[in-house]
Amino acid sequence: MDECCVPRTPGGYDEVFDARFARKLARRYERRGPTKPEQVVIDFASSLGLTGATVLEVGGGIGEIQLELLRRGAAHTTNLELSRQYEPEAARLARAAGRQTSITRLVGIDIAVDPASVAPADIVVLNRVVCCYPDYDRLLSASAALARRAVVFSHPPRTLLTRALGVLANAGMRLTRHTYRGFIHPPQAMIDVLARHGFAADYRRRAGLWAVVGAVRS
Repeated sequence: MDECCVPRTPGGYDEVFDARFARKLARRYERRGPTKPEQVVIDFASSLGLTGATVLEVGGGIGEIQLELLRRGAAHTTNLELSRQYEPEAARLARAAGRQTSITRLVGIDIAVDPASVAPADIVVLNRVVCCYPDYDRLLSASAALARRAVVFSHPPRTLLTRALGVLANAGMRLTRHTYRGFIHPPQAMIDVLARHGFAADYRRRAGLWAVVGAVRS
């Protein structure tokens, strides 16, 4: 997961985040609710006041965070995905929750490449997403440009252990001929990107193996 060891062009998302993976996530959510990192993201967003808020989630998968934020008062959510394999499970969960009209799902839009293709939102969420994208600066800059009030993202801590595990994981991807690669980006550098765009990252929490950063527009 080091930047020097992987292609610079993102790809392979449909291969790794496939229909089987989506079904597994949906079953887990239906049985247990949000994961620890998801709950921390939800708690941060809720602390801002969600009544009438709009949410943009980049790489929201089956949309479980969005469903929880809608239950807490958000008016509408938009989900961006580069893998279309999540769509059947996401649609099923939205129907079960009676939230079909409150969620817009868009597939194939990369905001790091074309941020103008998406409308701004009050809160932008990137849960377990930055580590799936090679250029964290462009991705977080685009997210900041689209966020009226706040950006919240999670990332793996950058330690010797996580970097070693990342190298092994990417080696496995190469051996199995997958084009997808993961990344362990420098945490402070990601926070600095948001600061450059006028966001103060005063909210920082550990959630299991993940770190969550919440940044509010100054």
